[in-house]
Amino acid sequence: MSDPVLSLTDVSLSLRGNAGVVDILHGISLNVKAGETLALVGPSGSGKSSLLMLMGGLERSTAGQISALDHDLGAMSEDALARFRREHMGVVFQSFHLIPTMTALENIAVPLELAGVPDAFERAEAELEAVGLTDRARHFPAQMSGGEQQRVALARASAPRPKILLADEPTGNLDGINGAAITDMLFGLQERHGATLVLVTHSPELADRCGRVVHLRDGRLAPSEAVAAQ
Repeated sequence: MSDPVLSLTDVSLSLRGNAGVVDILHGISLNVKAGETLALVGPSGSGKSSLLMLMGGLERSTAGQISALDHDLGAMSEDALARFRREHMGVVFQSFHLIPTMTALENIAVPLELAGVPDAFERAEAELEAVGLTDRARHFPAQMSGGEQQRVALARASAPRPKILLADEPTGNLDGINGAAITDMLFGLQERHGATLVLVTHSPELADRCGRVVHLRDGRLAPSEAVAAQ
Protein backbone atom coordinates (compact mmCIF):
# COMPACT_ATOMS: atom_id res chain seq x y z
CA MET A 1 0.00 0.00 0.00
CA SER A 2 1.44 3.39 -0.96
CA ASP A 3 2.04 6.13 1.61
CA PRO A 4 -0.73 8.70 2.01
CA VAL A 5 -0.37 11.99 0.16
CA LEU A 6 -1.49 13.84 3.30
CA SER A 7 -1.05 12.46 6.81
CA LEU A 8 -2.06 14.11 10.07
CA THR A 9 -1.18 12.51 13.39
CA ASP A 10 -2.71 13.75 16.66
CA VAL A 11 -2.84 17.33 15.36
CA SER A 12 -4.14 20.14 17.56
CA LEU A 13 -4.43 23.88 17.00
CA SER A 14 -4.81 26.62 19.61
CA LEU A 15 -4.83 30.34 18.86
CA ARG A 16 -4.35 33.24 21.24
CA GLY A 17 -6.96 35.99 21.06
CA ASN A 18 -8.13 38.90 23.18
CA ALA A 19 -10.02 36.53 25.46
CA GLY A 20 -7.03 34.21 25.87
CA VAL A 21 -6.17 30.90 24.24
CA VAL A 22 -8.87 29.30 22.09
CA ASP A 23 -8.66 25.61 21.22
CA ILE A 24 -9.62 25.13 17.56
CA LEU A 25 -8.70 21.51 16.75
CA HIS A 26 -8.19 18.55 19.07
CA GLY A 27 -6.15 15.43 18.28
CA ILE A 28 -6.92 15.10 14.57
CA SER A 29 -5.51 11.98 12.89
CA LEU A 30 -6.34 11.58 9.21
CA ASN A 31 -4.78 10.06 6.08
CA VAL A 32 -5.63 11.06 2.52
CA LYS A 33 -4.66 8.79 -0.37
CA ALA A 34 -3.31 9.80 -3.79
CA GLY A 35 -6.11 10.77 -6.17
CA GLU A 36 -8.74 10.77 -3.43
CA THR A 37 -11.52 13.35 -3.27
CA LEU A 38 -12.34 14.28 0.32
CA ALA A 39 -14.93 16.71 1.72
CA LEU A 40 -14.57 18.29 5.17
CA VAL A 41 -18.03 19.12 6.50
CA GLY A 42 -19.52 20.29 9.77
CA PRO A 43 -21.23 23.25 11.46
CA SER A 44 -19.77 26.74 11.29
CA GLY A 45 -16.93 27.02 13.80
CA SER A 46 -16.19 23.29 13.78
CA GLY A 47 -12.63 23.82 12.51
CA LYS A 48 -13.00 22.79 8.86
CA SER A 49 -11.17 25.74 7.30
CA SER A 50 -8.50 25.67 10.01
CA LEU A 51 -7.85 22.00 9.25
CA LEU A 52 -7.54 22.78 5.53
CA MET A 53 -5.09 25.61 6.27
CA LEU A 54 -2.95 23.22 8.31
CA MET A 55 -2.91 20.75 5.42
CA GLY A 56 -1.61 23.50 3.15
CA GLY A 57 1.00 24.77 5.58
CA LEU A 58 -0.83 28.10 5.72
CA GLU A 59 -1.22 27.70 9.48
CA ARG A 60 1.06 25.83 11.89
CA SER A 61 -0.27 23.24 14.30
CA THR A 62 0.21 23.61 18.03
CA ALA A 63 0.86 19.89 18.45
CA GLY A 64 1.10 16.75 16.34
CA GLN A 65 2.62 16.10 12.94
CA ILE A 66 1.49 16.91 9.41
CA SER A 67 3.19 15.49 6.33
CA ALA A 68 2.43 16.18 2.69
CA LEU A 69 4.09 14.09 -0.03
CA ASP A 70 6.42 12.71 2.68
CA HIS A 71 7.52 16.21 3.73
CA ASP A 72 7.13 17.21 7.38
CA LEU A 73 5.39 20.58 7.12
CA GLY A 74 6.16 21.45 10.73
CA ALA A 75 9.90 21.21 10.10
CA MET A 76 9.88 23.58 7.12
CA SER A 77 10.59 27.32 7.19
CA GLU A 78 8.02 29.78 5.84
CA ASP A 79 10.06 30.21 2.65
CA ALA A 80 10.33 26.44 2.20
CA LEU A 81 6.59 26.06 2.75
CA ALA A 82 5.87 28.74 0.14
CA ARG A 83 8.10 26.97 -2.39
CA PHE A 84 6.49 23.62 -1.56
CA ARG A 85 2.99 25.00 -2.10
CA ARG A 86 4.05 26.66 -5.34
CA GLU A 87 5.45 23.41 -6.70
CA HIS A 88 3.00 20.83 -5.34
CA MET A 89 -0.28 22.44 -4.21
CA GLY A 90 -3.13 24.44 -5.67
CA VAL A 91 -5.34 26.42 -3.29
CA VAL A 92 -8.78 27.85 -4.08
CA PHE A 93 -10.44 30.24 -1.63
CA GLN A 94 -14.03 31.38 -1.28
CA SER A 95 -13.01 34.98 -1.98
CA PHE A 96 -10.99 34.47 -5.19
CA HIS A 97 -7.83 36.47 -4.17
CA LEU A 98 -7.08 37.63 -7.71
CA ILE A 99 -4.65 40.52 -8.19
CA PRO A 100 -6.86 43.42 -9.35
CA THR A 101 -4.17 45.10 -11.49
CA MET A 102 -3.52 41.95 -13.52
CA THR A 103 -5.60 40.48 -16.32
CA ALA A 104 -7.08 37.00 -16.05
CA LEU A 105 -4.20 35.62 -18.10
CA GLU A 106 -1.58 37.40 -16.00
CA ASN A 107 -3.15 36.20 -12.75
CA ILE A 108 -2.53 32.65 -13.93
CA ALA A 109 0.77 33.10 -15.76
CA VAL A 110 2.75 35.31 -13.37
CA PRO A 111 2.91 32.73 -10.52
CA LEU A 112 4.12 30.19 -13.10
CA GLU A 113 6.80 32.63 -14.28
CA LEU A 114 7.94 33.16 -10.70
CA ALA A 115 8.23 29.37 -10.38
CA GLY A 116 10.47 29.28 -13.47
CA VAL A 117 7.98 27.60 -15.80
CA PRO A 118 9.29 28.37 -19.32
CA ASP A 119 5.91 28.20 -21.09
CA ALA A 120 3.99 30.09 -18.41
CA PHE A 121 1.70 32.08 -20.69
CA GLU A 122 1.01 29.15 -23.01
CA ARG A 123 0.05 27.01 -20.04
CA ALA A 124 -2.09 29.83 -18.62
CA GLU A 125 -3.94 30.12 -21.93
CA ALA A 126 -4.62 26.37 -21.89
CA GLU A 127 -6.02 26.56 -18.36
CA LEU A 128 -8.23 29.51 -19.27
CA GLU A 129 -9.57 27.49 -22.19
CA ALA A 130 -10.24 24.56 -19.84
CA VAL A 131 -12.51 26.76 -17.70
CA GLY A 132 -14.18 28.36 -20.72
CA LEU A 133 -12.69 31.85 -20.37
CA THR A 134 -10.51 32.27 -23.44
CA ASP A 135 -12.49 35.40 -24.36
CA ARG A 136 -11.79 36.93 -20.93
CA ALA A 137 -8.00 36.58 -21.04
CA ARG A 138 -7.38 40.35 -21.28
CA HIS A 139 -10.06 41.34 -18.77
CA PHE A 140 -9.28 42.52 -15.23
CA PRO A 141 -11.07 41.02 -12.19
CA ALA A 142 -13.33 44.08 -11.80
CA GLN A 143 -14.59 43.46 -15.36
CA MET A 144 -15.66 39.89 -14.57
CA SER A 145 -18.54 38.36 -12.65
CA GLY A 146 -18.01 36.43 -9.43
CA GLY A 147 -18.40 33.14 -11.26
CA GLU A 148 -15.82 34.18 -13.86
CA GLN A 149 -13.38 35.29 -11.17
CA GLN A 150 -13.69 31.93 -9.43
CA ARG A 151 -13.03 30.17 -12.72
CA VAL A 152 -9.83 32.20 -13.08
CA ALA A 153 -8.90 31.22 -9.51
CA LEU A 154 -9.49 27.55 -10.41
CA ALA A 155 -7.33 27.88 -13.50
CA ARG A 156 -4.57 29.53 -11.45
CA ALA A 157 -4.66 26.71 -8.88
CA SER A 158 -4.63 24.05 -11.59
CA ALA A 159 -1.94 25.55 -13.83
CA PRO A 160 1.10 24.26 -11.87
CA ARG A 161 -0.26 20.69 -12.25
CA PRO A 162 -0.48 20.28 -8.45
CA LYS A 163 -0.46 16.91 -6.77
CA ILE A 164 -2.71 18.31 -4.02
CA LEU A 165 -5.67 20.63 -4.62
CA LEU A 166 -7.22 22.36 -1.59
CA ALA A 167 -10.49 24.28 -1.85
CA ASP A 168 -12.13 26.30 0.94
CA GLU A 169 -15.85 26.83 0.23
CA PRO A 170 -15.18 27.24 -3.51
CA THR A 171 -18.88 27.82 -4.28
CA GLY A 172 -19.70 29.81 -1.14
CA ASN A 173 -19.90 33.23 -2.83
CA LEU A 174 -21.76 32.04 -5.93
CA ASP A 175 -25.38 31.51 -6.89
CA GLY A 176 -26.72 28.03 -7.63
CA ILE A 177 -26.04 28.04 -11.37
CA ASN A 178 -22.49 29.38 -11.06
CA GLY A 179 -21.84 27.13 -8.07
CA ALA A 180 -22.83 24.04 -10.06
CA ALA A 181 -20.61 25.12 -12.97
CA ILE A 182 -17.63 25.68 -10.64
CA THR A 183 -18.22 22.26 -9.04
CA ASP A 184 -18.11 20.57 -12.45
CA MET A 185 -14.94 22.44 -13.38
CA LEU A 186 -13.25 21.71 -10.04
CA PHE A 187 -13.75 17.96 -10.38
CA GLY A 188 -12.89 18.11 -14.07
CA LEU A 189 -9.54 19.76 -13.29
CA GLN A 190 -8.91 17.26 -10.49
CA GLU A 191 -9.50 14.34 -12.86
CA ARG A 192 -7.51 15.94 -15.66
CA HIS A 193 -4.37 16.25 -13.54
CA GLY A 194 -4.96 13.26 -11.23
CA ALA A 195 -4.68 15.48 -8.17
CA THR A 196 -5.76 14.68 -4.64
CA LEU A 197 -8.66 17.02 -3.78
CA VAL A 198 -9.59 18.12 -0.27
CA LEU A 199 -12.40 20.65 0.04
CA VAL A 200 -14.35 22.41 2.77
CA THR A 201 -18.03 22.91 2.08
CA HIS A 202 -21.45 23.50 3.60
CA SER A 203 -23.05 22.24 0.39
CA PRO A 204 -24.42 18.66 0.57
CA GLU A 205 -24.40 18.52 -3.24
CA LEU A 206 -20.70 19.38 -3.39
CA ALA A 207 -19.83 16.96 -0.59
CA ASP A 208 -21.74 14.18 -2.35
CA ARG A 209 -19.43 14.54 -5.36
CA CYS A 210 -16.48 13.45 -3.20
CA GLY A 211 -15.39 9.88 -2.66
CA ARG A 212 -15.20 10.39 1.12
CA VAL A 213 -16.81 12.80 3.56
CA VAL A 214 -15.23 13.60 6.93
CA HIS A 215 -17.39 15.24 9.62
CA LEU A 216 -16.01 17.67 12.19
CA ARG A 217 -17.74 18.99 15.28
CA ASP A 218 -16.19 21.20 17.95
CA GLY A 219 -12.75 20.70 16.45
CA ARG A 220 -12.88 16.91 16.53
CA LEU A 221 -13.48 14.21 13.95
CA ALA A 222 -16.63 12.15 14.25
CA PRO A 223 -15.77 9.16 16.51
CA SER A 224 -16.02 6.52 13.75
CA GLU A 225 -13.82 8.59 11.44
CA ALA A 226 -11.25 9.21 14.18
CA VAL A 227 -10.90 5.46 14.66
CA ALA A 228 -10.68 4.79 10.90
CA ALA A 229 -7.95 7.41 10.48
CA GLN A 230 -5.51 5.68 12.83
